Amino acid sequence: MGLKRDVSLKDFLRYKGKGPMLTFILHRIGGLGMVTFVGLHVLASFVGGRVGPAINLIYENWIFQIVVFFCVLFHVINGLRIVILDLWPKLIEHQREAIWLEWMIFLPVYGMAVYVIVNTALGG
Repeated sequence: MGLKRDVSLKDFLRYKGKGPMLTFILHRIGGLGMVTFVGLHVLASFVGGRVGPAINLIYENWIFQIVVFFCVLFHVINGLRIVILDLWPKLIEHQREAIWLEWMIFLPVYGMAVYVIVNTALGG
């Protein structure tokens, strides 16, 4: 017998999962972003001709690079947090602090990377 979940869209939008739910969603988005990036690479290599270089223009765009770097970096740091909490289960009670630490590591590294990408893209 399947699970029955009576969650309306209204209830879903009111959910206040905060940090753990946000990291859960961003981890999934990061994975999809990486799959998109790799898929574009494979597609550009497979198609070739005139279409391949057109696809290359998509992932060589600095805005796309910023988004992909967000996906990769967040996925890596969040995955590392998950691995640490899995290896030491007693730390799960400090999950919210681990999420704050994750953001304290992520934001400066991502900020520096965005600065370099934008500075390079604008010819600086």
